[in-house]
Amino acid sequence: MSKLHKGVDEYLAMRRSLGSGLGGYDTVLHDCATFIDRHNHGVITTDVLLRWATHRGDVSQAWWFHQLGVARGFARFWSAKDLRTEVPPLGLLPKKKKRRQPYLYTDDDVARLIRASSAIRCQAPLWPVTMATLLGLLAVTGMRIGEVLALDDRDLDREMKVLTVRRAKFGKARLIPLHSTTCAALLEYVCERDRWHRSSSQSPLFPSPTGKRLQYGQVHRTFGILLEQAGLPRSQRKSGPGLHDLRHRFAINTLLRWYRSGLDVERRIYSLSTYLGHGRVDYTYWYLSAAPELMGLARRRLERALGELP
Repeated sequence: MSKLHKGVDEYLAMRRSLGSGLGGYDTVLHDCATFIDRHNHGVITTDVLLRWATHRGDVSQAWWFHQLGVARGFARFWSAKDLRTEVPPLGLLPKKKKRRQPYLYTDDDVARLIRASSAIRCQAPLWPVTMATLLGLLAVTGMRIGEVLALDDRDLDREMKVLTVRRAKFGKARLIPLHSTTCAALLEYVCERDRWHRSSSQSPLFPSPTGKRLQYGQVHRTFGILLEQAGLPRSQRKSGPGLHDLRHRFAINTLLRWYRSGLDVERRIYSLSTYLGHGRVDYTYWYLSAAPELMGLARRRLERALGELP
């Protein structure tokens, strides 16, 4: 094993000891080390990292940007051990990835989806109740669909009215406080679920029709049918309603409610960012541009602060 490969292992061990997950970084950085050993005699330079990050022509520019960012972190670490190391400057590659414009569900849209869920015809009697409850939970908590599917029975604290998200994005756990009506709906669902499936503390909160952990594909396929039955357009790759848009709806409605109430959004947005499990607060700020009404309210708040409006 070359010095560079040993350095990769050392770097990853150091980062993980500080709490970083870095899933998939092992393969990426060892591939980078192999490329540098082969093409630049083990010396990290901006040129060789740029050639490595962009050597595949069958991927997007956003993928190149990500690869170079991963390598830049290692280069900073390695520069303390090898003074010949060059750390690529930021902005060397453009980040072309554009976020999909969310579909903004109305309250009526959500109500129609839940009614359609309850009317599903299938041989598994619990499935309509599972889909209705799952969609309702997504709408009122803004959780990611993967987080909901990963919930175990033990993650619902019935007394404190709190959900514990243990397997969240970026490996961060967090607590989701529940409104009393939401908690009551979940408990009602649990009672119905227990009629059909034996459960334990580590059983999935939302089981599949066979009693195993519910998979995303099962939910996604059913959701497509529900969209049609609810009279909503079918989801497309870059447009149309999707499951994740229920999370967008929660975030945007929360910000709208704060602005309309005259609350200090700048201070509260950090709480929303934590609640949503965002890695950085600027991910939450993105919602300000996601809804025209929200952007208008933010603009009026700014103009009033600058004295341009009465």
